[in-house]
Amino acid sequence: MNIYAKTAMLTNTRNDQSVQVDVDEVRENDSLNAYVANQKIRMKWNGKVYVGTAHGMEFTTDGPKVLHNLRGGR
Repeated sequence: MNIYAKTAMLTNTRNDQSVQVDVDEVRENDSLNAYVANQKIRMKWNGKVYVGTAHGMEFTTDGPKVLHNLRGGR
């Protein structure tokens, strides 16, 4: 299990502009929620990056940085 940063860089694929956004509910290599101006964008993993759409635009992110890796075991 990993602990993630609460922010990530989100890029608009139309114009390559990037902004820092809040992220939540990160499921590694599956999905995450990104928040831009209080608008939630559901992002799905495509095998390389997380991809989501809002207002007719496509956005991508590598996801948040891993802050800490918790290893299970006995």
